[in-house]
Amino acid sequence: MATPARPSSLPSPSPSARRVPELDPALVAKWQAGGGELVDLLTEARERLGGVAAFRLGPRPTVLVTAPDAVQHVLALRPDRYVKRSHRARLLIGDGILAATGEAWQRQRRLLQSQFTGRGMRRYEQRIAGAARTAAARWDAYARTGQVLDVGEEMRRFALDTIWRSLTGHPLDADTERELAAVPAVVTALPSLPADTVAAQGAVADELARIDAVASRAIAAARDGEAGPDGPGLLHILVEAAGTRPEYTDRLIRDELVTLLVAGHETTATTLTWLYLLLDRNPRSREQALAAGDDGSPERRQAVQALVSETLRLYPSAWMLPRCAAEDDLLAGYEIDAGTDVLVCPYLTHRDPGLWEDPELFDPTRFIAPGRRPDGPGSYLPFGIGPRACLGLQFALRESTVLLEHLLPAHTPRFRSTPTRTAYGVTVRPDGPTPATVSG
Repeated sequence: MATPARPSSLPSPSPSARRVPELDPALVAKWQAGGGELVDLLTEARERLGGVAAFRLGPRPTVLVTAPDAVQHVLALRPDRYVKRSHRARLLIGDGILAATGEAWQRQRRLLQSQFTGRGMRRYEQRIAGAARTAAARWDAYARTGQVLDVGEEMRRFALDTIWRSLTGHPLDADTERELAAVPAVVTALPSLPADTVAAQGAVADELARIDAVASRAIAAARDGEAGPDGPGLLHILVEAAGTRPEYTDRLIRDELVTLLVAGHETTATTLTWLYLLLDRNPRSREQALAAGDDGSPERRQAVQALVSETLRLYPSAWMLPRCAAEDDLLAGYEIDAGTDVLVCPYLTHRDPGLWEDPELFDPTRFIAPGRRPDGPGSYLPFGIGPRACLGLQFALRESTVLLEHLLPAHTPRFRSTPTRTAYGVTVRPDGPTPATVSG
């Protein structure tokens, strides 16, 4: 690894446990008065206090964890001690696998895990390629006509088509696409919804009803044995599970379907949008990726994957991973009391100059050249680590790479304007439209 710019991560161990260092309340009050983003407060805590730091917004401190060893401890080594509370997206995804806990989560994970690894992934190759070809054909038309497109919407359209094909076996049709626009609408609204569950549901009732209607029709079609051109999809596996697993009610199947729709397209679309914005500022990175090898060569694929990996370093799919300490623990020599809220923040770990050389610089070669990136398991975690790491990691990387292999050689977006702000919500996304024309 390259020499760090400054020491980082965990404080030196001590023979006795200590309290986690806490950010000066005056700094917290200043942040609150200024109406800053949470990420600003977290950055202040990390920079002043290191990789395990605390701040207080209420009567109890919240502990921020960005140091790799501590990240590994919380997410991978002691996941039974640091548990998820109710997921903020529960009103959308219900008891789907992202929100499930305990034995229910274990049962759901076992059913889905085989679908996203090894042999399971191979059944989706044709569906991913089909969605990529459809997107490439649209971009060919945009290049011929000079039509203005929104890159973010195009990436969302591709990712939604991909996951819909994988779930149902059918390409995304116009009516379904229109109705499922309610999914990103709810995801975007989540951080600002009322704390009261009933009020929150009321605020997005129309969108939830549209999503439920699409899910109901898809489940009914799968139950009737209807398969698409590519054969049955993942939804058919969920429906079949109901025959032997009574917990797979229509409601849970709906929750898993919506969870997979959200996780399977929103994060991928956001990553690809960021990637194109980064390439617009760093056009040489596109040229280097295309020059790495011929079309379809391992060298080209590795270079394209590096573009995705570096984008995920700067803008990880899971930018913040909240946990709660279920019991007292010792974390990096610090006492953690049961009931403490713990925030693991991959976004800040990935931008730590003690771990990454020039961390704010977009440099995909750090994922190709030996020694250019830290190799500790808690240093790079765009999809989390440990037993609750994202199931769709390989799926997301594969669909992103396949799309770029289709689009990068032929088309370059010319942005008419780009967002000036970043929105830190369920995902970290560009806060604004991304209009562009496409050159061929």
